[in-house]
This record gives sequence, structure tokens and C-alpha cells, in this order.
Amino acid sequence: MSFKDHFSRQSAAYRRYRPGYPPELFEYVAERAPDRRLALDCATGSGQAAVELARHFDAVLAVDGSANQLATAQVHERVHYVAALAERLPVAECSVSLVTAAQAVHWFDFDRFHAECRRVLVPGGVVAVWTYEKFRVDEAVDAVVDHFYTDVVGGDWPAERRYVALGYRTLPFPWREEAAPVFLLETEWDLDEVIGYLATWSAVQRYKDRLGHDPLPALRPRLAALWPSAGTRRLRWPIHLRI
Repeated sequence: MSFKDHFSRQSAAYRRYRPGYPPELFEYVAERAPDRRLALDCATGSGQAAVELARHFDAVLAVDGSANQLATAQVHERVHYVAALAERLPVAECSVSLVTAAQAVHWFDFDRFHAECRRVLVPGGVVAVWTYEKFRVDEAVDAVVDHFYTDVVGGDWPAERRYVALGYRTLPFPWREEAAPVFLLETEWDLDEVIGYLATWSAVQRYKDRLGHDPLPALRPRLAALWPSAGTRRLRWPIHLRI
């Protein structure tokens, strides 16, 4: 079974520049699991979520279809990485307390993923998926980023991106759902980190493939005019959880 792989080519940049998640998110999710024996993180990428889950669970199985992503994953004694897909999980029935997918479920075959969750979860087990929006800084920076997002690379976003743009509100989620708070991720980034993060966007990669040049060098001076020359600015990333 194949998967939609938009990130293998930039796996090293993905590990370096993709933001982590607030500890409060993992505490909230872990508290709802029926026990703390085993969590399973799907499409783990470089393991940002898996390593944080390991603070709360005896063991974490982290799967991804990309060998390149797993080669850059963060090492942790309680995290075991396996090359596998979310639609074909390498665990026995009724063996997992929590299944997570961080900024990833919109790429899945929903019916197959949810069927696998039903197969592997213990009674009372939990499914938790979340996404974050574009970062926000202030009116001027946000306008530049929004223009780049919509008017420069907008035509190169895969169709699945619409779920992210709507904060997962329209995502198929066939579970007895609990209302969850909105979490906030905050980072203090210099301009190089911002450009590095934007380079991991699937739309930027598709733009480069389509037109043969990188759109980021033209964006950089517009952001540089709004950034401290040798400093950072605070980025705020609203996170939307469905559980």
C-alpha cells in the first residue's frame, strides 16, 4: 500500500524546523487513556510527538511510511520506530491504549485508519489527532505570510490541506467525541528558522518541482524588513485537537 509522501526529501529540515508541541497537550491526551502501557504515534516523522508521549507511557510505538523520516528521528529509550503505515498498524488487536497523529491524519485513508484504530485499541482506548494553523506574529507579518500562502504557493497545496485550513473541523472523525480545548504552541524564532520552516511546506516543494525555482528567496527580504536583524520574534501557533 502506497502513501502520500510530501516530506521524505526534506526529512532533515523537517526534523530541524518543524515545531514541537506544548507539554499541556500531551498531559491532556494521556490523562484520557485507560492506562499508560502503550501509545502508538502514526506518521511520526522525526518523532516530535512520540518522544513527548514517552514522558507519559511505558512504551511508544512510532510508525511512518518514510524511511528517510525515520532515519532522522529522535532517539528515546521508550520509543520504538517502525516503518509502517497508519492504515496497516503492526500491532495485535486490543493492545494499544492511545493512537495519535500529529499534523498528519489529513493525509490518511480515513476509513482504513479508523478501522485499524478500532482493531488495535483496548476497550476505552483513545484516538487523538491534531493540527496547527499558520503561525501568527502581528498584522504586518501575518499579511506577508498569508499572501505567500495563498497567492504564491496557494495553487500548489495538495487537496488535503483544506482540512488543516479549517482546523480539522470538517475532518471525518467517527468516534464518540469529547470537546477539547484549543492549545497554543509558541516559539521564539529568528528569520533563518522561519525560512527553514517554510521550506518544509509541501506546497513549496511542489512549487519548486513545477516551476524549477525556489519561491523563498523572494519572500525573505519582505520578512527581513519586519524582523530584528539579529534577533527573534514570538510565533503563535493555534493547535486544534480532536479526541
